[in-house]
Amino acid sequence: MAKLPLISIITPSYNQASYLDETIRSVLGQNYPDLEYIVVDGGSTDGSVDIIKKYADRIDWWVSEPDKGQAHAINKGLRRARGDYVAWLNSDDLYLPNAVKRAAEALKQNPDVTMVYGDGILIDSTRQILDWHYYSSLNTLDLLCWKVLLQPTVFMRRSVLEQIGYLDLDYDLVLDHDLWIRFALQGPILHIPEFWAAERTHPDAKTIASAAGFVDEAERLVSVYKNNPEFKQTYTLNTRRIAASLYTFSARRLIDSRQYGKALRNFWHALRIKPGVVLKAWYKVIQAIMGAAGLEPVFLWYRNTRRKFQHQGKYLAWEGNQLRYED
Repeated sequence: MAKLPLISIITPSYNQASYLDETIRSVLGQNYPDLEYIVVDGGSTDGSVDIIKKYADRIDWWVSEPDKGQAHAINKGLRRARGDYVAWLNSDDLYLPNAVKRAAEALKQNPDVTMVYGDGILIDSTRQILDWHYYSSLNTLDLLCWKVLLQPTVFMRRSVLEQIGYLDLDYDLVLDHDLWIRFALQGPILHIPEFWAAERTHPDAKTIASAAGFVDEAERLVSVYKNNPEFKQTYTLNTRRIAASLYTFSARRLIDSRQYGKALRNFWHALRIKPGVVLKAWYKVIQAIMGAAGLEPVFLWYRNTRRKFQHQGKYLAWEGNQLRYED
């Protein structure tokens, strides 16, 4: 097989020493021969810099200095990247074995696609598997209807990234989703039905700690694309689906921040606009109802029991620098 191109991975880091070592190991353990690894630390004070220094001889470039947030840090790394393909892995997430190689092969074999994405796993702080995220082939409309990808499963062509621009500093929470939409507007995106990455959820994770903030940013993003000439016709033809999807996405984020009453109001608005969109999220509607009734502990007991049987108590365990599934 012909030599695979150089691929650049960027890890933005800020005060997540509890997870950073594992993140770095998951990148270095890929055994991909042409991998450029960049770590951009925002001036951590929790020992993260010592962890980075431990691997400095295998990191192509790293820095620890104050920045303007996650998007700014990632952009700093992306602008230094030399790889034909690029991706970023947050400092609490993990790559599964051979993810980088399989993504590079997919991009090389499909020169017409702008980015590729695999399936993903949701894990907790101890690497216990909470959920499996299976995706399908998506397009720009699907993304505008808030079909959300696990960010670490995505790998991009640098040439397209430089053409469409880097992460928008105006977004702090939907910055990745905005970028995927811009890639999809530029050309096809490709799904590979393999598990490539694990995204970690914990109390300090941005998706939990700032859940309610997603609502404002999501509304602003949809407003931007509503007026985008490249998408205007598609938006006009699918206004109801997009509106109902936005209400449903917002409701899910409000549940994460335990604003159950607001979540139910959003579900009701979505139901009035396009019922089918809400019916696909019936499980979250039940969670909002039970939360509003003060029965959240009962729901969480049910959810945790279901997860236990579905995922059979599996963990991601280390074997050297390789991850594997373990009961």
